[in-house]
Amino acid sequence: MWEIKTFKELSTRELFDIYKLRQKVFVLEQTRLYKEVDDLDLESFHIFKYLDNELVAYARVFKENDHISFGRVVTDNSQRGTGLGKSLVREILIFIKRNFPGSRIEIEAQSYVQEFYEKFKFERIGEEFLFNTTPHVKMILQM
Repeated sequence: MWEIKTFKELSTRELFDIYKLRQKVFVLEQTRLYKEVDDLDLESFHIFKYLDNELVAYARVFKENDHISFGRVVTDNSQRGTGLGKSLVREILIFIKRNFPGSRIEIEAQSYVQEFYEKFKFERIGEEFLFNTTPHVKMILQM
């Protein structure tokens, strides 16, 4: 079952598990040194799923200027290839449609997952750019 909470609603255990999974994937697996925890966490809606008491998927959704964005989309390596990532993005889009109807969604996706987001009708805009030493692309979707 997917859970959706504001920062204040997260338990200390959930917050620990979220930071642990994000660090495991974005810093250690991808060998990137950057400020992984930032102030957006305080303003975000956190969407996540546990299986057998282990956090296996996570993303955060937040309002940014005139649009909605999401990021830190991650699945544990033990769950990759199971469809959990697709399920997570569907849950994100359902949440946005329900809570921010008619909004434009803008994301900055790692370049290697561009095709993944295109399956959800996201369109790339602009050129590839480096964000925290990793190639990214800006993508949009109108809800």
